[in-house]
Amino acid sequence: MIPTDSRIDRRTVLRTVGGAALASVAGCLDSSRNSDTTTPDQTSTTTERAGPLSRIAVEGQAIVVEVDADAPVEQVNLIQPNGELFGKRGLAAGARQVSFEIGTAYEPGGYRIVALDGDETVAEGSLSIQPDLSIVEMGIGRNQPEEMWNSSGDEVTDEAFVTVENGGTGPNAVTKLLFLGDVPYPSDEEGTNYADADGVSGIYDPDADAETAAVTVPPGQKITLYSYRSPFAFIRAEGVSCKDEPQSGELDVVLETRVDAKKVSETYQVQYSASDEFNNCEITISEV
Repeated sequence: MIPTDSRIDRRTVLRTVGGAALASVAGCLDSSRNSDTTTPDQTSTTTERAGPLSRIAVEGQAIVVEVDADAPVEQVNLIQPNGELFGKRGLAAGARQVSFEIGTAYEPGGYRIVALDGDETVAEGSLSIQPDLSIVEMGIGRNQPEEMWNSSGDEVTDEAFVTVENGGTGPNAVTKLLFLGDVPYPSDEEGTNYADADGVSGIYDPDADAETAAVTVPPGQKITLYSYRSPFAFIRAEGVSCKDEPQSGELDVVLETRVDAKKVSETYQVQYSASDEFNNCEITISEV
């Protein structure tokens, strides 16, 4: 039962459930909203010209190939890093561009682009596609409400924001946002218990006012993620509670991603001021 003297609003109460319930909720969320959250401005990663292949680029979640107007090219093939054919595209009369949708479940590495005229190879180009996600900044709503999706609402108080940057050459999708360690309401069995739950991301989508399955980070872009399960809500007998003396510790922000199923993490120092109430201390977060 949620204590009656807690400052948690109804939206938070609905999210503070155990592992079995989380798995059930995850199924509903996945079926009702399974598309990634993306940004309209897609930064492009481009290689140098390769003969009549004037441009080979990653745009958003696709590889785009442009061919010179006078080049005798009828078909363009895309070869994966393992040497297998990813796909082939024919060039219709007057068309000088083809694209291959790679999504966020592709194999990272070197891709070859082969331009054909009938069975004859006209030109070959290459493109290395490798995402490189890093955590740039994190903070909590009670300290930095201006960084949240709703700076005036009480609902952001116990939530966190995490800014992620993709410094690589390919897109990736964040499928889970975790807060572990000395946190009031951590993401593991000491708190909301969704760290090992399939299909539960812990990421909030303000547009849908719901938990989203994943958030895509295109190459060269920064995206701000918002927590969904109140990692900085003080709950009796869970995680960290305020005490009558200051406390300090470390918290880990962990991102699980789709490409290569890699994890990205960052450790922060966290301090809690002294308080006579279990949920009324000040929280200070700094880089280690």
